[in-house]
Amino acid sequence: MKALVLSGGSGTRLRPITHTFAKQLVPVANKPVLFYGLEAIADAGITEVGMVVGDTAAEIREAVGDGSRFGLDVTYLPQDRPAGLAHAVLIAREFLGADDFVMYLGDNFVVGGITPLVESFRAERPDARVLLTKVPDPGQFGVAELDAEGRLVGLEEKPRVPRSDLALVGVYLFTPAVHRAVRAIAPSRRGELEITDAIQWLIDEGHDVRSTTVSGYWKDTGNVTDMLEVNRSVLETVEPLRAGAVDADSEIIGRVRVEAGARVARSRIVGPVVVGAGAVVENAYVGPFTSLAPGCRIVDSEIEYSIVLRDASVTGVRRVEASLIGRNVEVTPAPRSPSAHRFVLGDHSKVQISS
Repeated sequence: MKALVLSGGSGTRLRPITHTFAKQLVPVANKPVLFYGLEAIADAGITEVGMVVGDTAAEIREAVGDGSRFGLDVTYLPQDRPAGLAHAVLIAREFLGADDFVMYLGDNFVVGGITPLVESFRAERPDARVLLTKVPDPGQFGVAELDAEGRLVGLEEKPRVPRSDLALVGVYLFTPAVHRAVRAIAPSRRGELEITDAIQWLIDEGHDVRSTTVSGYWKDTGNVTDMLEVNRSVLETVEPLRAGAVDADSEIIGRVRVEAGARVARSRIVGPVVVGAGAVVENAYVGPFTSLAPGCRIVDSEIEYSIVLRDASVTGVRRVEASLIGRNVEVTPAPRSPSAHRFVLGDHSKVQISS
């Protein structure tokens, strides 16, 4: 069995971060989200990986290399434009050959990995298996329709009027039967070859397509809200470490990981928190579910439930929360300027002014 990992796409929902950064490499607990997927694939006993890459190919190649650090053998498959998930299967035809494969979206996060899913697929070997989960905004995803017996009967990509609240999770398992399907479909109204259309073709042609509804262990990290939520989930499992310098005037509470070369002075850190190598926390408060990448500086500030990327600094800011701060960013207080209120008020007016 092989794996097809999709690492193209422009990451529009994470802009402006993704103007200069591959969305699959945005870190969760100081490790790129893509790496969690590659580790899950390796844990499932799969070693051959085809990596579909686009405009950010150079960054992905530099980060992943030949895959040996994960116990994988990675082959890069260039995609000249984002043309749909089924198009990714189409261009990977030679790499995939006659093997079964798992298709994994590189910006998705599956808590607990995919080993049970792969083992079940190998044992039962339907033509395809999809994972579903209930979401509050199904129109943003591929949506599944089940019949009264719970069988998958319909799929639609980002429908205007969803037929259910069951969204497709970004992990798919296929036999070679899918190759006929991706060749048989036409581009959707979005101009893309949709994997939902390919799976619908399999259903319509009488193939064995099964679904599994899962709960609470999948996230699409395509937006800031979900990225922070995944960061929270991973930090819940962090092991405490104090490899960096923490002075006697600092207070460390809970699961806090201070990497080698980091320095904490006159500060309070309440975990779970990761402080990356070479980071500095000084006269500051760092609250739960925060990851500080290597080289960050948090000085005379408070920050909580946030992701701060490499070499960024937050200085003299009273409170930062629920934020994703990019590489080499500087956050400082705005200069104070004289201000005044000017009114033309009618009779019997009531005005409230914040001080």
